[in-house]
Amino acid sequence: MPRFSALTLAATMTLPATAPASPLTYPETRREDLRETLHGVEVADPYRWLEDDNAPETEAWVEAQNAVTRAYLDAVPARAGIERRLTELWDYERIGTPYKVGGRYFFSRNTGLQNQSVLYTAGSLEAEPRVLLDPNTLSDDGTAALSGYSVSEDGSLLAYAVSQSGSDWKEWRVRDVATGEDRDDLVRWSKFSGASWAADGSGFYYSRYDAPEEGEEFSGANYYQKLYFHRIGTPQGDDALIYERPDEKEWAFGGGATEDGAFLIIDVWKGSASENAVFYQRIAGRAGAPAETVPLLPDFDAKYDFVGNDGDTFFIKTDLGAPRGRLVAIDLSKPAREHWRELIPQSEETLDGVSLVGGCFVADYLKDARTVVRRFALDGAPQGEIELPGIGSAGGFRGRRADRETFYSFTSYTRPPTIYRYDFDTGASTVFRAPELKFDPEAFETRQVLYRSEDGTRVPMFITARKGVALTGANPTLLYGYGGFNISLTPGYSSSVLAWLEMGGVYAVANLRGGGEYGEGWHEAGMLENKQNVFDDFIAAAEWLISEGYTSREKLAIAGGSNGGLLVGACMTQRPELYRACLPAVGVMDMLRYHKFTIGWAWASEYGSADEAEHFPRLLGYSPYHNLKPGTAYPATLVTTGDHDDRVVPAHSFKFAAALQHAQGGPAPTLIRIETKAGHGAGKPTDKLIAEAADKWAFLVKELGMEVE
Repeated sequence: MPRFSALTLAATMTLPATAPASPLTYPETRREDLRETLHGVEVADPYRWLEDDNAPETEAWVEAQNAVTRAYLDAVPARAGIERRLTELWDYERIGTPYKVGGRYFFSRNTGLQNQSVLYTAGSLEAEPRVLLDPNTLSDDGTAALSGYSVSEDGSLLAYAVSQSGSDWKEWRVRDVATGEDRDDLVRWSKFSGASWAADGSGFYYSRYDAPEEGEEFSGANYYQKLYFHRIGTPQGDDALIYERPDEKEWAFGGGATEDGAFLIIDVWKGSASENAVFYQRIAGRAGAPAETVPLLPDFDAKYDFVGNDGDTFFIKTDLGAPRGRLVAIDLSKPAREHWRELIPQSEETLDGVSLVGGCFVADYLKDARTVVRRFALDGAPQGEIELPGIGSAGGFRGRRADRETFYSFTSYTRPPTIYRYDFDTGASTVFRAPELKFDPEAFETRQVLYRSEDGTRVPMFITARKGVALTGANPTLLYGYGGFNISLTPGYSSSVLAWLEMGGVYAVANLRGGGEYGEGWHEAGMLENKQNVFDDFIAAAEWLISEGYTSREKLAIAGGSNGGLLVGACMTQRPELYRACLPAVGVMDMLRYHKFTIGWAWASEYGSADEAEHFPRLLGYSPYHNLKPGTAYPATLVTTGDHDDRVVPAHSFKFAAALQHAQGGPAPTLIRIETKAGHGAGKPTDKLIAEAADKWAFLVKELGMEVE
């Protein structure tokens, strides 16, 4: 049962009446006497007017808040030096994992400080690659991002998507690979979709929504997604409607053609639920022509991922009857479950993904949140483990069934991604591209610990710091978490984090319940009625870091983004005395209204909905916006968001920041930083990333009392 009384008590701790007020003068934020009754409970929402981000009053408020925040951060003496060092650390060549199709290689490359990575192609690994698409030429300020691409089977055509200012909306275009010239094709109002080419290259499958009403492009709810086929050389209005469900407004579709070109696989998803359905169509003759849609796995009773096929035998990764995942073979002539063949059974580790490449299955597992990769024959016989360079995260292993090579990247907290080529014939990995480092990775080390949460559950946590860090309780420490949506936090390099480590900081990442580190059971233990477990896990991580001597309350900061922003908001309202500083980014802060904007309704499977009497009291019990108590001494807080965030609309952060400034009963600053022409995070240009990181570290340097030149 959620501990509603504990939430309330923890959030009402106040300073004595003589506590000094914050020296900052914040913009005056109008409070409305807006109240509504939900399930018999009166709920105040004094800052609802900030939900209208197009209103002149809201725009003026954003400008005024940014002015206060900018003045505060620019006055931190160390900020300029921090930004210089961040720029140096960011300035290294970054290569994406190569992908071979149609006899050509395709990969991304960033020379270091380019705002957007550039897409290259080459006829061989030895050939000089040439630029195929440079997103930096698509806008003057680097805010146009390449948000997806797909190459036709013969390697001659590129379908690519561009997103503007961090929005989830995509516009698809088609480029001739040989000439580098765009064709006339243009597909608009696509979101949460890739592109999958028909085997004959005549066009591609994609998903889209109807065009939104004017003024609702970035806030209107997204329902009734449809699957289309775009035929090259024709206007979007002529695109063939492949599948829709007007009776199911929350259903959404991903369409992908099989490698042999015989089937269209339709992945059907509902919101953020792990469970999905799988339908298929036989592609006979002309791609995009009407065909029967067969519901192969229609029950939304588990997670199903199509891996590949041998004719009418489909290989499906699923957690049905195996919360840590397994691989099964389904014969379309007898698809009933009693006829399924198990190829890769569930193991002690979580099966994170499977690819059919090199004539075998390549399966990557999570073992205590780090990657392990194994090979299996097509009949499921084990073929051994692919040796990785160390403890960290590996990703890639894409390709075609007949390929004799594949590529993967490997990274850890102190090593940028290195690209490896794997040879299926020899079983050997060789370095394809390795970055030139501008720091000494041997100066730092990462250890993994297990700590106990409030209910006794053992939770893993990675801790990275300089070697030999003294456990005196005096180390400035940043604790990061997410805890939701079956997403795993695995080791990965960040130039921003490296700068923090160089400044003497400790960086801790807790693998909270709600994530996918230990399979669906771990996820379910942190969702819906179990959501409080996530906050308890994070709070316990903070307490462990203090008790073990890594840090103290005066030196501890917490951070998280999106669902992790909710995590920070909930934990700082439940235990405000535990941290010195908080960095909630693009957070879900109003749990009673999140489902009313863009794709927010899709998260009800994770959180529940305030429209339901069963869920309402729990959501009200931890909603950050609704649990700020006037007179409470809250930690120093820097809220961050983007004005074009159409995933978690900026109103969440606007309302939370306004309420926090009103409630603050202590001297700590409560600021909000609103990035312009930026969204939820994807596609953000390099210069904006560096500036934002410099601001966050400058804020922590000042608030944690760090001595940085």
